[in-house]
Amino acid sequence: MNMKKSTYLMIAGLLISSSSGFSQQQPGAAANQKMNTYISTLMSKMTVEEKIGQLNLVTGGEATTGSAVSSDVEGKIQRGQVGGIFSMTTPQRIRKAQEIAVTKSRLKIPLIFGQDVIHGYKTTFPIPLGLAATWDLPLIQKTARIAATEASADGLNWTFSPMVDISRDPRWGRISEGSGEDTYLSSEIAKAMVKGYQGDDLTKYNTIMACVKHFALYGAAESGRDYNTTDMSLHRMYNEYLPPYKAAIDAGAGSVMTSFNDINGVPATANKWLMTDLLRKQWGFNGFVVTDYTAVSELIDHGLGDLQQVSALSLKAGVEMDMVSEGFLNTLGKSLKEGKVTEEQINNACKLVLEAKYKLGLFDDPYRYCNDARAKKEILTPANLQAAREVAGQSFVLLKNQNNLLPLKKSGTIALVGPLANTRSNMPGTWSVNAELNNTPSLLEGLKTVVGNNVKILHSLGSNLLEDPAYQERATMFGREIPRDNRSEEVIIQEAVANAMKADVVVAALGESSEMSGESSSRTDLEIPDVQQRLLAALLKTGKPVVLVLFTGRPLALKWESENVPAILNVWFGGTQAAAATGDVLFGNVNPSGKLTATFPQNVGQVPIYYSHKNTGRPLEEGKWFSKFRSNYLDVTNEPLYPFGYGLSYTTFSYGDIKLSAPSFKAGESIRATVTVTNNGKYEGKEVVQLYTRDMVGSITRPVKELKSFQKISLKPGESREVTFTISAEDLKFYNAELQYVAEPGDFKLFIGTNSRDLKSADFKLL
Repeated sequence: MNMKKSTYLMIAGLLISSSSGFSQQQPGAAANQKMNTYISTLMSKMTVEEKIGQLNLVTGGEATTGSAVSSDVEGKIQRGQVGGIFSMTTPQRIRKAQEIAVTKSRLKIPLIFGQDVIHGYKTTFPIPLGLAATWDLPLIQKTARIAATEASADGLNWTFSPMVDISRDPRWGRISEGSGEDTYLSSEIAKAMVKGYQGDDLTKYNTIMACVKHFALYGAAESGRDYNTTDMSLHRMYNEYLPPYKAAIDAGAGSVMTSFNDINGVPATANKWLMTDLLRKQWGFNGFVVTDYTAVSELIDHGLGDLQQVSALSLKAGVEMDMVSEGFLNTLGKSLKEGKVTEEQINNACKLVLEAKYKLGLFDDPYRYCNDARAKKEILTPANLQAAREVAGQSFVLLKNQNNLLPLKKSGTIALVGPLANTRSNMPGTWSVNAELNNTPSLLEGLKTVVGNNVKILHSLGSNLLEDPAYQERATMFGREIPRDNRSEEVIIQEAVANAMKADVVVAALGESSEMSGESSSRTDLEIPDVQQRLLAALLKTGKPVVLVLFTGRPLALKWESENVPAILNVWFGGTQAAAATGDVLFGNVNPSGKLTATFPQNVGQVPIYYSHKNTGRPLEEGKWFSKFRSNYLDVTNEPLYPFGYGLSYTTFSYGDIKLSAPSFKAGESIRATVTVTNNGKYEGKEVVQLYTRDMVGSITRPVKELKSFQKISLKPGESREVTFTISAEDLKFYNAELQYVAEPGDFKLFIGTNSRDLKSADFKLL
């Protein structure tokens, strides 16, 4: 592809060259001379073919994100044609593969071993969207640290995480793998995850290299359909979508993964502006870039040429490692002879891959991660399982609790109903490829763990997951089966109703299966499946109090449920200890404190919907449902069902008025905003105090609110606490029309409150 033919790239290059925010970084310290000398000496001994071999990443197990599987892996390792392996675990298997590389290949270069360690390893934590709902950065970092310890104990040294894609379209299944819709929160979580995985020294045996993905803008795929096109202005990129990637790079992430989508006409894997101009020249990234699964060969279907052409394009764009396609391995030699790539480009890519191995300590000890003793004693430990239970409990979001139905009493009889009530394999959630699915307790088992014999539990299926058997088969892949009941729907529901009539309260475990979200799991209907809704309606007709325990990997449209069900607890997919953690919250051992990080719409027609939207020139008047010739709908209000930052507690919190230390400040100065938060209820609880700002007049249109800070605090009943935030000009910066990173003087509003909707406000000026 000729760059001169890409108007977008030409414009981007001109604009970015004048930006001052994401400017090119100067190296902080001199390059490690010892590493440079070692790598240079090694490369001087390598043939071109062996250098190209280092750029080849193969799968050592079953395909996890595509249909292609690598062949003749052992032979390729011996011939120096493999740089790394993924989807291979256990110290024994990894040692065997590593032995081939360091004893049978000519130059004995060790392999790097990667895996999709997304939200935990064997000990799984809540899916990332649920993990983000904790709003607890130290806790999130701790989960990555535990994941790194377990994964490295099993022989791995590289994870394809964190996923930092901003997504504002819940139709996209992979929204479950990210931190939601907000730029600031996602950036903070990205930093915490990288620090958790990599620690402060990658040569330590219990750290693993992070891989930031998917670079870039994957979460903005058109129509919420996976792998689809992304078309976005540079202003939106820089202000809203790029910052989390930049935050992860600044935190020291060692590698980056390309995204599947094309960006304004140039697929990411062949996008030189993205991989070289932005990532390396502007951001100063010095690690290596790996493609996503078969992304190089997929450029053929994007329409960029045959395998030789697209492989050359990817290398020249700034990609160093080819995952599974083997386009680099099989075509770069020919392209070099034909002058379509240069030896310098191959050398640079090889150097970056070798440097990663050096930083991991693999040249000092290629078996440093192959320790059987560690694998036996550091995976699924009691401490890790307890941490998983605690984290899950903090991730759950209480959406409704009419008349304080929750917490439940630890006595009497409960009817536990629904297709998600007694499934083990669905509890860990999507992208838990290392989890021991059949050893993960089901909700039924978890509730019994919490209440023992004090509560009688009557269990019934109530409904199939989905009415359509073919749809259910698609939604329960990868061992997440939920057996179907082939009796009539009426009979299945009546069985559940009969149990409900014998119970004091009904707990309905409904929603999505784990594989109804995640990769290649886009949905156009965001409601609970019809067959489950009919079950829920029948349970409500009994007159018994009903608690909806909602399993989901995305925001759902729950308008009917919100209007009719007295209590709704969103438990996402909570991981290894999800079941016991759900029992902890239902029965009051844990007070829920999770807050949404993605807006829940009233219906799918509102999508995309997010709190930090911009005003139109004809905004709907405040307090109005509808007004002709204003920006609104005929059939539904503009408001979401549940806003960003929303989440209830078993206690109640009140907020005092905001006190500012000064009404204005200059660049280089700051002001403090203080608010008193009081626990007015009967339970000790945690509250996420959220601070937002609005730039009232800007040189370009500005969002109505932007999250700038938050604090998670714990208050006892009757306790009050002053919470103070500091605001400086740095917090008010954005990319203007020339992509300069500036804070513009003028009027601002500041908001503090319990979610993005329910807020106290104050005014200040930047002079």
